Amino acid sequence: MNLRTFLLLAIAASFVLHGNARADEPNLKSYKAPSDNKADEPMAKQYSFERAVSFLDHAALQWTDKRECFACHTNYAYLYARPLVSPKVQAHDEVRQALENMVTKRWPEKKPRWDAEVVASAAALAFNDAHTTKKLHPVTRTTLDRMWTVQRKDGGINWLLCKWPPMENDDHYGVTLAALAVGVAPDGYAKTVQAQKGLEGLRGYLKKNPPQNLHHKGMILWVATYLDGFMSKNEKELTIKELLGKQLPNGGWSSPALFPWQRGDKKEPEPKLADGYATGFTIYVLRQAGVPAINPAIGKGIAWLKSNQRESGRWYTRSLFRDNKHYLSHVGSAFAVMALQSCEATAGR
Repeated sequence: MNLRTFLLLAIAASFVLHGNARADEPNLKSYKAPSDNKADEPMAKQYSFERAVSFLDHAALQWTDKRECFACHTNYAYLYARPLVSPKVQAHDEVRQALENMVTKRWPEKKPRWDAEVVASAAALAFNDAHTTKKLHPVTRTTLDRMWTVQRKDGGINWLLCKWPPMENDDHYGVTLAALAVGVAPDGYAKTVQAQKGLEGLRGYLKKNPPQNLHHKGMILWVATYLDGFMSKNEKELTIKELLGKQLPNGGWSSPALFPWQRGDKKEPEPKLADGYATGFTIYVLRQAGVPAINPAIGKGIAWLKSNQRESGRWYTRSLFRDNKHYLSHVGSAFAVMALQSCEATAGR
């Protein structure tokens, strides 16, 4: 029996046992694979929050089923976004269960593929716990504790250096993601001895390796909404001002403007073209940092999201590396949903 078959049977058995199977919802056996992310996909005739959430459901199910792994841009991101809307759907339960199975069943036999897999899993599970049960799940605690076994002596993490910014490009992202995992984890995990020691190392790494771009600063600002010692009050205010200053006249933000990067295909970046990832990420982080939903810049950003949704329900984001699969559209759509949900009073849905 291969891993995919085992995971499907285990998840199906869990739903039968607990009586949670819902035949009318997308699941690992009945999802519809989304079309490819393309710049020329037509804009939606009418904005639909429900269609956006449906896109995330089907994209995460497809990745979990066909890839048999987890990726920062798709099913990890899904476990952040889905509970902010509602976790009480079969798609969420199955994707969450697949991640727990990876930690409890695959890792003891084959070990994590990369150190980054440990950190990304810990962050997704911790964030998911915080926005569902508000209790630290035993599997989440196990994953968080394992995170410290892959921390280097300099406080850093050996990250995936695939030249796929902003998530798989440098160690800085891994360090801030590890800090975010600790900060968001319920039940006071950040106060445990191992977490305190680990956080000391993460702070030390960031002190010796300061942020190199605005996306780095945005990630640290997000961490600083949960944990002390990562940004001073003045640094927070300056970062908020800098993020607001990058808003384009049409209300959106551009990923190349947040993370200037020489493309692998040698084509020109488009720092003046707004996209789903930069707009969703920036609005969500600013909201977490205390910028009110009634702030005019936030309102303009929300208006951009509502008028730039594609027919499929997603928001397109061009890859920062090369014109190929544009998977940044997946995590961009997740952050767009998170941004819209964080501004529910002004999102008009």
